[in-house]
Amino acid sequence: MQTTQVTTTTSAKPCPRRVTVVAGLIGVALTIVVGFVVARLMVDVPNVRAGTVPDQPFARNYVAYPWPAYLHIAPGLVYLLGALFQLSARFRRHNLALHRRLGRILIGCAAFSVGMAVLIGISHPFGGWSEGAATVVFGLWLLACLAMAFAAVRRRDIVQHRRWMIRAFAVGIGIATIRLWVGLFIALRHVMTSEPPNGPVASTFGLAFWLGLGVNAAIGEWWLRRPAPQRVPVTSGSTD
Repeated sequence: MQTTQVTTTTSAKPCPRRVTVVAGLIGVALTIVVGFVVARLMVDVPNVRAGTVPDQPFARNYVAYPWPAYLHIAPGLVYLLGALFQLSARFRRHNLALHRRLGRILIGCAAFSVGMAVLIGISHPFGGWSEGAATVVFGLWLLACLAMAFAAVRRRDIVQHRRWMIRAFAVGIGIATIRLWVGLFIALRHVMTSEPPNGPVASTFGLAFWLGLGVNAAIGEWWLRRPAPQRVPVTSGSTD
């Protein structure tokens, strides 16, 4: 009687828990973004129509410069919502032609939105030079990611195209993370000084931009560079 061993390898399946957590975090971030846009419209549109100025200093920037603000917000929102479909493997498999057409539109939206953000960051940042510097640095990084993604797909390097688009999305969704940092800083200021948390403080915006965009960029890079799943050995025995 002789026993022979036949060993094969199969890739481990993606962890469903990890996928669920990431999807949930992205859903929360997009909810924050959409909520922010709705809140802005509710404040800005009546004031712009009436020619009035809101009491909150942060809101005054949007009313004073509505065109740059909404030329940044509108295409940026289209990009973030559309990226959900573009990054979905299932959507790509079943709608490849639409994926390609939508991708061109979304890259254009993202590039235009970032360009307006950089213009705002240079000309009239609410949080001063620190916010403006963060906007320029990460805005240029996002544009570079989009350019590299477009170049990769033109040479049919789909793997690198996807990696660069993940980097771009990670930074883009940082607009939601910024709001979380601002809220945290306002709460800490209220606890430490007993002052009422009556709205965003300009001095917190610079640090919030660096942390919100920087942390997101780092998380995106970690996701791309995380160790590959271990290949699980499968051993079968036969007897003759």
